Amino acid sequence: MRRAIGLAGTTPRGDVPVGALVFDAAGRVVGRGVNRREANCDPTAHAEVEAIRDAARTLGSWRLDGCELVVTLEPCTMCAGAILGARVKSLVFGAWEPKTGAAGSLFDALRDPHHLHRVEVRGGILEAENAQLITDFFGALRDPR
Repeated sequence: MRRAIGLAGTTPRGDVPVGALVFDAAGRVVGRGVNRREANCDPTAHAEVEAIRDAARTLGSWRLDGCELVVTLEPCTMCAGAILGARVKSLVFGAWEPKTGAAGSLFDALRDPHHLHRVEVRGGILEAENAQLITDFFGALRDPR
């Protein structure tokens, strides 16, 4: 998680600082991503999607069987769909996102029994530190001194 927090610090200016890493079954980083919605003018450029795309390129397959996604913020519904579609084995996230979270806060899309694939989910890892990234970002928007 600390590596994901460090990666979040490289998010382009103007984008919400979120970092995501995909680890293969051997524990190697195979995908990295940060939010780039503003930088890329792309509503799908969330850190999780960017990391999943990077991992798929690295592994040469869209199937990320046995992989774990580590992200600083609870994924939204779109990202939960990408996680399910990529067949990610497990998700570890930092801060809970009560407004848009789809891994247990607002929705629990990843463990819905209607899906063919289920994801192991662990949330709240280094929660305060991850939440502070978001608080600092939005605080600076409100008070740009």
